[in-house]
Amino acid sequence: MIAEIEFLRSQISSLLIYENLLQDARVQAFVNLLNVLVKDPDKNFNCLPAYGHWFRSLADQNISWQDYLIQQILAAENPFTQQVKKQPLADLSPSLIAAVNHDLEVLQTVYNCSGEQVSQWVKFAAKLSQPPVAWNQIENPAALPEYQVPLWMAFKSAKKWPDLLESLAAYYHEYGWGIFTEYRAFRWQSGELVSIPHPDRVRLTELVGYEFQKVTLLNNTQSLLAGLPALNVLLYGTRGTGKSSLVKALLNEYGDRGLRLIEVSKSTLKDLPAIAEQLRDLPQKFIIFVDDLSFEEDDDDFKALKMVLEGNLTAKPQNVVVYATSNRRHLVREFFGDRPRPSVEEIHAWDSVQEKLSFSDRFGLTLTFEAANQDKYLTIVHHLAALANITIYQAELDYEALQWATQHNGRSGRTARQFIDFLMGKLTAKSPMN
Repeated sequence: MIAEIEFLRSQISSLLIYENLLQDARVQAFVNLLNVLVKDPDKNFNCLPAYGHWFRSLADQNISWQDYLIQQILAAENPFTQQVKKQPLADLSPSLIAAVNHDLEVLQTVYNCSGEQVSQWVKFAAKLSQPPVAWNQIENPAALPEYQVPLWMAFKSAKKWPDLLESLAAYYHEYGWGIFTEYRAFRWQSGELVSIPHPDRVRLTELVGYEFQKVTLLNNTQSLLAGLPALNVLLYGTRGTGKSSLVKALLNEYGDRGLRLIEVSKSTLKDLPAIAEQLRDLPQKFIIFVDDLSFEEDDDDFKALKMVLEGNLTAKPQNVVVYATSNRRHLVREFFGDRPRPSVEEIHAWDSVQEKLSFSDRFGLTLTFEAANQDKYLTIVHHLAALANITIYQAELDYEALQWATQHNGRSGRTARQFIDFLMGKLTAKSPMN
């Protein structure tokens, strides 16, 4: 057993291109367990907490060791994944190809360490009468993005992983690497992109009442995904009309096709040019989402947004658009006192005012979301009630929905959603099963 583990340790240490996998916390937990297992062949109880740490790290993700390794390979960022994005596999350095093939052999050896085998090693090292519980998770290809399934299955069945080199190169070329293959939603925070593991799961089927706006935004997003010219979009309207939900629903509709959503707060708009440049050469398509956008009259943050909307000497990235929501048609607040007076020293003062007032025109497309009237509000309520399988008389449903709107936030899609959630809880509490 010791010789087998020592060989595995030496193999892992020999990784060349995929060496950065060793920086991953779960891979580190596995390597640490191997190190502890060979430290003291005589009744090594120290391997038990090390095994427990590795076990919990996988349980936390609800994923098998084998599937986790494949996941890390597909997301790896290294010289191979970066270069194969820009040039054909045949044009890469033979030394680089040889190193990748070596690493794939090593990683297949690590992959073949099943939960049962590791459990038996721990039993032997700690002189236990029974092996500890082995971590094995049922494979679930349905939980993977559709585009990952073929290569995932190929890794499962391949006798020699180096035989998958061409398929792996094609995958990196088309889908990229890093966090953008693992996650779909991100937030710009403290100067870096932070993944959002559990984004809002709102679906397009839940959103009714603004069909023209929905279809127009879908068509523009499909142009982005197809690599065609796509417009930056301003979604303007009163609160609660579903502007933000519509943008978030796009991610759930098109995430499997490479769409990614990056949420940027107004306070970090100055970073927009840097964000857009960071995304330029990636294969995914990106929506930079700015929610509830508006500017005060002395706010210069709009200049950073203007740079992304219009570009400067550098061409705009073709894989990036900005979708912003706002309660204002004119994004910069204007007061009568802002209008130029004869005493104003700025020669072109009116030009400054017009620049701010016309800022919303920099968006190629503006979609207006009007406040819901009673008919539209009830249409939304009926639709959400049907999706929730709520079966009460329509007259009663309408009466309660209108009462709710009067007593709460007025007629809107958000109010309808809140009413249905309340009604679901109320009906569930009355159910004989409770």
